[in-house]
Amino acid sequence: MVARALRDAGCEVIYSGLHQTPEQIVETAIQEDVDGIGLSVLSGAHLTVFPRVMEILKERGIDDIVVFGGGVIPDRDVETLKQAGLAEIFTPGTSLNDIAEWVRNNLHNDE
Repeated sequence: MVARALRDAGCEVIYSGLHQTPEQIVETAIQEDVDGIGLSVLSGAHLTVFPRVMEILKERGIDDIVVFGGGVIPDRDVETLKQAGLAEIFTPGTSLNDIAEWVRNNLHNDE
């Protein structure tokens, strides 16, 4: 839903599908020369997957990709994820328009 909303809002979206490892996510982001990575986890693995993506980016010396996430994430975990380097966390109930506006305002746009 979020990928479609971002596309409909005029963002170029590359959807890599379900069940991607953090390594696969970062590799796709590098290959596609993205400005941002949007992560979504419904499984409860956000405290593992999201920080691992940030670690891999750091290991590879990449500091110009904005990473944001969302899903079923308890409020108590939001600050932990931001401390890990995620720029924003969207929890259930966040409007798709609000997410699209945040992306437009926070990701580099070459146009």
